[in-house]
Amino acid sequence: MTRINKLLITGGTGSFGQAVLNRFVNTNYFSEIRIFSRDEKKQDDLRKQLNNPKVKFYIGDVRDPQSVDNVVQGVDYIFHAAALKQVPSCEFFPIEAVKTNVLGAENVMQSAIRYGLKKVVVLSTDKAVYPVNAMGLTKGLMEKVMVANARNSTKTILCGTRYGNVMASRGSVIPLFIEQMKAGKDLTITDPDMTRFMMTLEEAVDLVLFAFENGNAGDIFVQKSPATTIEVLAKALLDLYKSSSQIKIIGTRHGEKLYESLLNQEEMLKAEDFGNYFRIPADNRDLNYDQYFSEGKVDMSKVEEYHSHNTQQLNVEETKELLLRLPEIRKDVLCN
Repeated sequence: MTRINKLLITGGTGSFGQAVLNRFVNTNYFSEIRIFSRDEKKQDDLRKQLNNPKVKFYIGDVRDPQSVDNVVQGVDYIFHAAALKQVPSCEFFPIEAVKTNVLGAENVMQSAIRYGLKKVVVLSTDKAVYPVNAMGLTKGLMEKVMVANARNSTKTILCGTRYGNVMASRGSVIPLFIEQMKAGKDLTITDPDMTRFMMTLEEAVDLVLFAFENGNAGDIFVQKSPATTIEVLAKALLDLYKSSSQIKIIGTRHGEKLYESLLNQEEMLKAEDFGNYFRIPADNRDLNYDQYFSEGKVDMSKVEEYHSHNTQQLNVEETKELLLRLPEIRKDVLCN
């Protein structure tokens, strides 16, 4: 890849965007990286932190097609990370989730097609599989919008990634547990048997880059990841921090799943195994429903979805080892 390529990251001041910047800002991979988001304070903080002329900052909102067009013109690639991600917020304001997660994504993809970009990678979530909450429903619909646009895009390749819990990302449970321990409070657990995939932010970036380098039109890529129960995660953190805090079970929250699913049964039937990743090729059936209804999949019942209950399960020691890969935890635990 030559140095003339320019990258746009929507929602670029978030955890993922900053991880991508850390990966590429001091390399020749891209000649320019544009950050597009709504929060001027976060942009100003990041601008001062980086102090790098290669990174350009644009204030705007994916809900506004004009501001999207302004930032898309002149770039070659997009990582679309802008989204409303908090499950409770989306539950209480579902239309707002639709405006950002569905219509905003459509604005980005249509602008990319209009200006002839090379590739767009949209970021989705496990909650899009068998969705039980508004956030998952809107992300699932975003995936469908991506695949539909990919069918009709002759020049711009649209593809996606789907991943579960990113450890220590904004709004995740690990920072909450650490904050509670440092304040001498109980660790609040909704359900001790609830499982979650464990993925580092660097692995999330690796997944998006794999899609970036290997994705065809309409593909969705998933990383194979281990999982742990929330109780094991809490015990691992208590042990690492030598904390005397107790575990307090508070009950399942609005729209919360017992486990995360990354591929449903139908997707597992057609998924291609890439070693560390699954590739879900696009469903390119047309509107000829006669064939669809007369030729079903007889082996569907033999296939199990891929979820955080049936993947590799980490014990407390293995979870501690994984947690120590996080810089903020290493700093807390190893420097004290």
